Amino acid sequence: MDDNKKILVGKIVAPQGIRGELRVNTYTANPTDMRDLRVMSSHFADGAFHFVRVVPSSSVIIARVDGVNDRNAAESLRGTELFINRDDLPQLGPGEYYQADLVGMRVMRNGAQIGVVDNVQNYGGGDILELDSGDLIAFNSVDVDTENKTIYIR
Repeated sequence: MDDNKKILVGKIVAPQGIRGELRVNTYTANPTDMRDLRVMSSHFADGAFHFVRVVPSSSVIIARVDGVNDRNAAESLRGTELFINRDDLPQLGPGEYYQADLVGMRVMRNGAQIGVVDNVQNYGGGDILELDSGDLIAFNSVDVDTENKTIYIR
């Protein structure tokens, strides 16, 4: 898969039980979205990842990977990042964008550029833009201009 078309959707954080199931921290809007995605990784082939169930009140799901049948094999996948192909994402409506689209955008405050988005974080209190300047900006008071690749802080 072309690295420019990869979208990170989750990470394997631990084995679950003794039969090879995996605990996966999801980065999707809803953990059950993983059920309908073609998830890929450098550690297993396309189509090998299978959604099993959601951990209640959490962004964690339980999943299986073809050929991973015991805890030791599951443990070897700890830390594995999970991706989908950008072309597999649904088309967006007007004014919508994916977090991955924000990376690389200029951030402006009072007419001056204060940085470029390096990453989007969420620690439970809402999305935070991490800038190349080291600043962290709450995403709740911004306007996004996707055409000019600019985010304006209100």
